[in-house]
Amino acid sequence: MSEFDSIPQLGRGAYWQELAVGQKGKTWRRTVTEGDLVNFINATGMVEVLFTDATYQGAVKGRLAPAALTYSFIEGLIFQSAIQGVGLALLEVSMKAVAPVLVNDTIWAVQEVVGIRPTSRNNRAVVTWAVTVYNQDEKVVMTYDVARMVKGDPARD
Repeated sequence: MSEFDSIPQLGRGAYWQELAVGQKGKTWRRTVTEGDLVNFINATGMVEVLFTDATYQGAVKGRLAPAALTYSFIEGLIFQSAIQGVGLALLEVSMKAVAPVLVNDTIWAVQEVVGIRPTSRNNRAVVTWAVTVYNQDEKVVMTYDVARMVKGDPARD
């Protein structure tokens, strides 16, 4: 045993026993930049004209960001706060893009616990969240439901 074992870990997400159906939390905010768009479409191969041609006259005015970028950024914000150290597996996602996200928009989310189903072994549970993503004007831009396998408190093993 190390002298550091008794020091609480900063930034750990909640064990499933610390969660309750109806519990909500909000993420930090993240502004989508031109560099983010370019890096994301290059890394993923999403080099569609909607995302690569600033002069393209599509249905949306402005530099459109892929919905996959919005989802990825929100998941990153959730990981940094709510899942860090307790997430075991992503099991399922059902996502709906509601409104466009553009370069220079600032996105953030509220997640609500909608289900907790303990597994039969290994002190873990399947936790389901409803995630609502907003822009800087508090307009809903995306919704998704996500189920994850989440660790239990080791003290309850």
